[in-house]
Amino acid sequence: MHSRNDTGAVAGPAPGRTSHPHRLGGLAVTGLIATVVAMAATVLGAALAQAVGVDFEVPDGGETIPLSGFAVVTGFFSVVGIVLAAALGRWSTRPAERFVQATVTLTAISLVPPLLARADIATTTTLVALHLVAAAVMIPALAWSLRSRTP
Repeated sequence: MHSRNDTGAVAGPAPGRTSHPHRLGGLAVTGLIATVVAMAATVLGAALAQAVGVDFEVPDGGETIPLSGFAVVTGFFSVVGIVLAAALGRWSTRPAERFVQATVTLTAISLVPPLLARADIATTTTLVALHLVAAAVMIPALAWSLRSRTP
């Protein structure tokens, strides 16, 4: 018979390194907090713009963008950003750098539809500004989280 000397010790990450689930959880928490902040900032910005006369009417359908629409779209694309950050955190050797490169590019692309929508100048300018507000909240928060959690 073989005897086994079990000390009860469990192998884990090396000292000073965090485990993958912890990094992912921290990224998710940071991302969700940033998402709420970005949603609040875009809705507040849109509400302030409406208060000074921006109508958010898009001529291609004649519909006005409701305040809730800003929250929904900001929330959805912020979650897409969290998923992208998690994927890069998992598979990239330089996740924060790659995340910033990808999201700055995606932000630039996201500015095209407001410019093509043929809305009035106030609506177009405000929509572009609100895209940049959401990006200014999400990109640094998630990049910081990736930097601080990369072993």
